[in-house]
Amino acid sequence: MTDVLISGGGVAGSALAWWLRRHGFRPTVVERAPAPRDGGYKVDVRGSALTVLDRMGLAGPVRAHDTGMRLARFLDPRGRQLATMDAALFGGRSAGDVEIMRGDLTRILRTAAGDVEHRFDDSVTALRADADGVDVTFARGDHRRFDLVIGADGLHSTVRRLAFGPASAHLRPLGHHIAICTVPAALGEERVELLHPAPGRTVGVYRTAGAPDARALFLFRSPAGEPDPDDAAVLGRAFADAGWRVPELLAAAVDAPDLYLDAMSQVRMACWSTGRVGLVGDAAYAASPASGQGTSLGLVGAYVLADALAGAGGRPAAGFAAYERRMRPFVAANQALAERNLKGMVLGSAGQIRFQTTMLRLLPHLPGRERMISRVAEPIRRASTAITLPDAA
Repeated sequence: MTDVLISGGGVAGSALAWWLRRHGFRPTVVERAPAPRDGGYKVDVRGSALTVLDRMGLAGPVRAHDTGMRLARFLDPRGRQLATMDAALFGGRSAGDVEIMRGDLTRILRTAAGDVEHRFDDSVTALRADADGVDVTFARGDHRRFDLVIGADGLHSTVRRLAFGPASAHLRPLGHHIAICTVPAALGEERVELLHPAPGRTVGVYRTAGAPDARALFLFRSPAGEPDPDDAAVLGRAFADAGWRVPELLAAAVDAPDLYLDAMSQVRMACWSTGRVGLVGDAAYAASPASGQGTSLGLVGAYVLADALAGAGGRPAAGFAAYERRMRPFVAANQALAERNLKGMVLGSAGQIRFQTTMLRLLPHLPGRERMISRVAEPIRRASTAITLPDAA
């Protein structure tokens, strides 16, 4: 039986463990977090990724955890409503697409994977590969040998750094930063996305039905000349003079135990494998949160990689090559969405904000409304289905 170490227990890693186990491999998942991560922001699952979930028998459980968001409301600095729109339209979702909290999706995938060994509160610190396998050193100090190692450990992948070199060679910043955290429930509105756009920055907060807390989102242009742009103080400076309830949200963010702050970047690599080490999901081809397709890329990538390795008959190089051939056009199509989407997520001037919110107010009354909505959603739908999945084994 082929032993495979998966570094990272998120969406891509958990889905890969499920598929590898089904194909007769023996996966082990190592996760830096001390326990399963059940938090996170809401994510979309679209197109071919829904087919993958259906083939796993998990489409029903995932749909049962849909966020049920109803509206997006745009607010001015005094909290007055500028415009509203349907939540599905705001998220670029077509009929059948699902929005789910990342923690819920990961938990469903992890539970479905069954009796897979998980090493929590641990990580990979060294890899030594040869023709027959990979010797892995863990942070706990022990060593184990695996037939394959797969990095599913996100944008700042440790496996990618160890096997392919420094992150700077593979990360492509998109010129914006993102921060996400949990905030008190009172700051959100149930099943409504509250959004406050301002030139060069946007703040959002929402609360799903029955949730004990709310989630806040901060998007802003990356600061120039900051000594450490990932320092939480950068967030305060970026929104120092903001109106609406932004000061309250900032105060809550400072105390949030789950604050995530990072530059929005994509991963661009010439090759996703070397020898017996490969990458999947954000570690290989992060599209950034602006694409709205990171979760779907992880689900599809896990399915395609496991199928390719299973069909390679013990020849990992052939399996990795087949995986890349099938996935590359799909990745390119979905990464291309990010910069297009960013233009509408963070506007550059007060005039652009006025124009956008005016158009949103007028949209329900415009002739050809359905045609206009379809035109907006079509690039996302097309990218989300831009792959022919291999037949399920």
